[in-house]
Amino acid sequence: MSPVEVEKQSRPPATVALTDPVEPGDRSPKLSYPFGTITIPQRSKDLVMQALEMGRVSCGNYVQEFERRYAQLVGTKAAVAVSSGTDALAIALSVLYDQGAERGDEVILPALSFVATGHAVLHAGFTPVFVDVDRHTLNIQADRIEDRVTARTRAILPVHLMGKSAEMDTICAIAQRHKLLVVGDAAEAHAAQYQGRDIGTWGDLVCYSLYVAHITSTIEGGIITTDNGEYADRLLSLRVHGRHIDSEGGVLKRADATQMLRIGDGKRDMRFSFERMGFSSRMNDLEAAVGLGNLEIYDEIVAKRRRNLRYLMDRFNAFSPYLYTITEEAHERLGPHAMPIIVAEEAPFTRDQFARYLSQARIDPRNLFSSIPTQCRGYEFLGHKRGDFPNAEFIGTHGLHVGVHQDLSQEHLDYLLETTGRFLKDYT
Repeated sequence: MSPVEVEKQSRPPATVALTDPVEPGDRSPKLSYPFGTITIPQRSKDLVMQALEMGRVSCGNYVQEFERRYAQLVGTKAAVAVSSGTDALAIALSVLYDQGAERGDEVILPALSFVATGHAVLHAGFTPVFVDVDRHTLNIQADRIEDRVTARTRAILPVHLMGKSAEMDTICAIAQRHKLLVVGDAAEAHAAQYQGRDIGTWGDLVCYSLYVAHITSTIEGGIITTDNGEYADRLLSLRVHGRHIDSEGGVLKRADATQMLRIGDGKRDMRFSFERMGFSSRMNDLEAAVGLGNLEIYDEIVAKRRRNLRYLMDRFNAFSPYLYTITEEAHERLGPHAMPIIVAEEAPFTRDQFARYLSQARIDPRNLFSSIPTQCRGYEFLGHKRGDFPNAEFIGTHGLHVGVHQDLSQEHLDYLLETTGRFLKDYT
């Protein structure tokens, strides 16, 4: 039996749940509500096998094609794929060094986010300057940003948490007044829109995570979108140690490598010519193959997840005043990443009590992150204290989120709603 035949016989199901499998039709406590999933279509598997058979598995043609198609999907001129969403942010911020930024300069960002947002600012060599969030949108308070701008501010990094867009018109206006870069964190905002435009077109650069449980996935990975060709060239250089990049994107084709290896005076090998400090953060063709197949069912995945999110949101008012979630306003379209649930201040129970109850019912909740500067121990060196960011800290102790992914049926959603209703009956 050939290796290909063996692989075909041992292929996993097209969709792989991240927790215990669901037993169809079972409404008993055995019903499992996993937080996330990944759909790997047959097209992805075929492309992976082709790459393996050709022996071309590093960053190559599949990555280039994935970048082209992702830019087309979002509506930007360019997209650059990297190894993670965290690296996407750090690399995007690092374009500032070609514009005169210095290490230690400041980047403004929300206090509430997944900790990778803060990490990326530090990895890029900048100082994070935090601003509190709104308790209901979960996003940075745009009207407080300008107060934090100093002579050393170089960028604003808005996060579109839980797929809800930050106030990008206000943020971009502030950035324009102060000549600042806007780098969006859209890790959870695939398919989100603001004022009729895809969120990936708002700002100078927008960074996505392509992690396994996200709407678009390459298993691991990240991607940066931009309309600025000069930024795109810098990103290509930064992701590969700061290497010299030629005008065609710096990808060496085997057929014409001898013509492309020498630059300038003809004595320098471009593979060993490094123009800036960089990263080792390339996506590989196996990951891109998964992503290319994923893009072919993008609309289907978004539609299913959006339907699930809307179904839950439309029914969650029944749990007021003790629980609430985000809303979708007329000027926006939420990216259906997950559904946040906030335990209100007046609730006679805690977030952790609610989370334990859900877990015992085999519903998988996740905490809704933390106030990075005051609830994450690794940031104590910045000198912030509890109470500096009250809204972020409140969400950090009162918030959780649950999945709305494409493998959840209405039965799952009803089970979550019924379980939440039973919890409130028991605890209020």
